[in-house]
Amino acid sequence: MQTSALPQTPAELRSLIRRGDLVRPTAGMAPGYVQANLVILPKDLAFDFMLFCQRNPKPCPLLEVVEAGSPEPSQMALGADLRKDVGKYRIYENGTMIDEPEDISDIWKEDLVSFLIGCSFTFEAALLDADIPLRHIEQDSNVSMYITSIQTAPAGAFSGPMVVSMRPIKQDKVIKAVTVTTRYPSVHGAPVHIGNPSAIGIHDIATPDIGDPTDILDDEVPVFWACGVTPQAVAMNSKPSLMITHSPGHMFITDSPDEKYSVL
Repeated sequence: MQTSALPQTPAELRSLIRRGDLVRPTAGMAPGYVQANLVILPKDLAFDFMLFCQRNPKPCPLLEVVEAGSPEPSQMALGADLRKDVGKYRIYENGTMIDEPEDISDIWKEDLVSFLIGCSFTFEAALLDADIPLRHIEQDSNVSMYITSIQTAPAGAFSGPMVVSMRPIKQDKVIKAVTVTTRYPSVHGAPVHIGNPSAIGIHDIATPDIGDPTDILDDEVPVFWACGVTPQAVAMNSKPSLMITHSPGHMFITDSPDEKYSVL
């Protein structure tokens, strides 16, 4: 089903996801509403991770911390269930991904703390409104993501490389793309790099570490934004006993409007 044919309210989309009827990347869905990355950790690791987010606001802009044991966000999506309302999850144990289920109810524990982190899908509506095409939406594919040589600031148990998402932008629209996304610091904000991929440790831009390949045309420049998949790279580096996340591209769709997080 094409994105344009789907219901566009967050609650309707979460209902489809909860029933297992919508298991696909959520780019382009619920335009005008914030989508969020998800990280779930045992309570004894929660403070370290909150500090990690504070020290790394570009890749991990923290939107909400959900009370230990509760699967329901109290600020961004009342009535939602973080155990069921993401199309696909990833489970990491000691740094290794062991499963990619569509529901985590069976492994939920009362000591788990959930973190909602800003996602660049949120500012994509603003880019489209500014007449900046986005190829992964046009092609109904997942955005290209790469593990870089940029190191995050460590905090407690957590350290590791930054992950970025890449969108090819027409050369004459790069400045506009920077200006538009700068308005959204809570969802990664301005790019962290423009141009030469090897300068940030990406040696084969045609083969992303995560997501789908994206063609870059002759009149386009690769533009890189910090990405909320960074905690997954950090999990592989830091090896916490347990980390549950969304599967890249399968975001949690909130009820919060994009413009709430625009600063200009």
